[in-house]
Amino acid sequence: MNPTENKTICSSEIDASCRVPLLALFGGAALWLVLGLALGLAAVMTFHKPDMFADCAFLTFGRAQTAANDLLLYGFAIPAALGVMLWIFARLSQAPLALPIVPVVAANLWHLGVFIGTATILSGGSTGHPWLEYPRAAAVLLFAAFMLIAVCAVATMGSRTNGELYPSHWFFFAALLWFAWSYGSANIFLQSHQQPRGVVQAVIDWWLTNNLLFVWLALAGIGIAFYFLPKIAGKPLASRGYALFGLLTLVFFGSWVGIPQSAPVPAWLPTVSAYAGLLSLVSIVAIAIVTKKTVCGACVKCSGGPFCFIKFGMLSFVVSSLLYISEFCPRYSRVLEFTWFNFGVTQWQLLGFAGMILCGAIYEILPRVMGKELPFAKLAKVNFFLFAGGTLLFVIPLLIGGVEQGKALNNSAIPFADASGVALKFLRISTTGQLLVLLGALCLLLNILVMTLQWKLGLVKTVVGVVKDSLAEGSAYQPLPCDKEAKP
Repeated sequence: MNPTENKTICSSEIDASCRVPLLALFGGAALWLVLGLALGLAAVMTFHKPDMFADCAFLTFGRAQTAANDLLLYGFAIPAALGVMLWIFARLSQAPLALPIVPVVAANLWHLGVFIGTATILSGGSTGHPWLEYPRAAAVLLFAAFMLIAVCAVATMGSRTNGELYPSHWFFFAALLWFAWSYGSANIFLQSHQQPRGVVQAVIDWWLTNNLLFVWLALAGIGIAFYFLPKIAGKPLASRGYALFGLLTLVFFGSWVGIPQSAPVPAWLPTVSAYAGLLSLVSIVAIAIVTKKTVCGACVKCSGGPFCFIKFGMLSFVVSSLLYISEFCPRYSRVLEFTWFNFGVTQWQLLGFAGMILCGAIYEILPRVMGKELPFAKLAKVNFFLFAGGTLLFVIPLLIGGVEQGKALNNSAIPFADASGVALKFLRISTTGQLLVLLGALCLLLNILVMTLQWKLGLVKTVVGVVKDSLAEGSAYQPLPCDKEAKP
């Protein structure tokens, strides 16, 4: 057997070991993505027709939009990223996934926690802390599921045959540590029986929000991109030193961002947040340089495949990060605070950056894991154009409308009601983009759902065939004379 055949067999065994955990993680993530986008669309419809859901308390903007945001982060982005991480860990280790039953159990626990948390929010039981609205029971399930997946990832890493660490390893290990530290610490403080009082709760929540939406999503998304871009482009990752520099500066400076300039806290907190945001620019520039050098010169046509998804996602990371940091600049925060601008930036981070990279990674992984092509390959390309165009049409009007709304709010001659209504015309355009993103998410869900059903039907046919063969062998058995009992 030559080395090429050995490598192929090894890769097929690795993919087979990841099949069930990834189907559990990706399938649930795609379903939560569709439900989150649908809830967000229902929430924003209250601005177009306020009495549309007047008799449905769970579809009011406060409940529906909160549940939609959490579904995009906890329901889709995090479990999908964890599934991609597991597959990349196994591939880089050149070994099957360790403890394959553990991530399956963890995936079910995670989806159960998301279901409990979403149902609690829609029924009016939110904790009131943005991006930490899930109750204690749901938070415990999420944390336990995450730790189980982290144990599986570390065990897989421990069985690797190659001692070299790749840039994706750096980002993934940092992401595993960062979520456990930030999410666990925030829940200990804000979900305990003796919670801190006053503005300290808001400071902790701002810190968690920044660490999840800016730092953690960046660590997971960039680690995934730095694995797939060189593979698809057919060239090594450029400037590993820049990649390490971007990682270190991101985790060191990025974690200090997040305190608004108008926050009623000691002045040094918003000041440190503003300077940390400014210093975080060096990490964004370093990561952009690595991406540009890796992508440029690649002989890969961008026709809606995984390469296009990931390139668009990295471009969205650079742009959305710059816009996010601008919110903490004192000069611009006076205009951008309390407007739709922050909401637009957040959606760009979740959908334009994390969503695009994860969709591209899923479309690249699923055919390898399942051993066959996508059932609707054309829908994958349609998904790219719907997701990319829809994201831009979704967030850009919100950004422009937020700026216009902020200018009106700072003009004392304009009544507050009129200033708030400035962004309505932009919001109507944004709703169209939101609908396009929802259609793109349906394409992803359909591909995963059909592949899962085909796999399950194949298992059923295999089991039925084995049972029939065993029954046929049993009926064909004829006892020998010596097998018969002797007559008295």
